Amino acid sequence: MKLPKILIVPGSIRGGSFSTRLGASAFKVFSLLECEVTRISLSDYPLPIYDFDLESKKGVPDNAVRLARLFHAHDGVFLVSPEYNGSTSPLLKNALDWISRVKNNDKRTVVPYKGKTIALAATSPGKFGGIRCLGHLRDILTSVGAIVIAEQVAVGSAGSAFDDMDALTSERASANLNCVCNSLVKTARLLSMK
Repeated sequence: MKLPKILIVPGSIRGGSFSTRLGASAFKVFSLLECEVTRISLSDYPLPIYDFDLESKKGVPDNAVRLARLFHAHDGVFLVSPEYNGSTSPLLKNALDWISRVKNNDKRTVVPYKGKTIALAATSPGKFGGIRCLGHLRDILTSVGAIVIAEQVAVGSAGSAFDDMDALTSERASANLNCVCNSLVKTARLLSMK
C-alpha cells in the first residue's frame, strides 16, 4: 500500500512566523506517521495579486502552476494561517486564488482542490489562536471542491506557545495537533484508495 503524501503550507513568510513554527511542529508529527511529508514556504512561490485582466494578458504565473501541481501530487494538505483582522492572510488567500485558476499543465489535467483532503490550522498572538480565520478558510476551500476535515487546531498566545525546537509547549495544543495530523493522514489514505 502506498503511503499518503502530505503537503504542509504555512500562510506566512515573515521571519519567526508562528504559522511557520506550527508547520515545523506538524512536520515532526507527520514524520512519525505512515506518510510522506513535504513542507514548503510561499516565499519560494512569489505571485502578483490576482487580477483577471493580468491572467487574460499573461496567463497563469508559473509559480501558481508549480503550487497547483504540488497540491495535485499530494493526497492531503495541512494549511496553517495566521489571523489577519479575523480572516486568513492575504498571502495565503492570493495563493489559493491563483491555484484555483490552474486547470492544465503540459497538456495534463491538474486538479489541485477537487476531492483533496485538507486540514486547517491557525496561529495568533491572541487568546483565540486564530479560530476566526478557520471558518473563512473552510468556506473558501469547500467552495472549490476540497474535503476539509472536521478536526482543526488553533494555537493562541503563539509568542509563548513553542519551545526552541518549535515543539508546542502546551500538552493540550500538542494533543490537538496530533489528533489533526492523524486524522488528515487517515482520511487522505482512505480517499486516495478510491
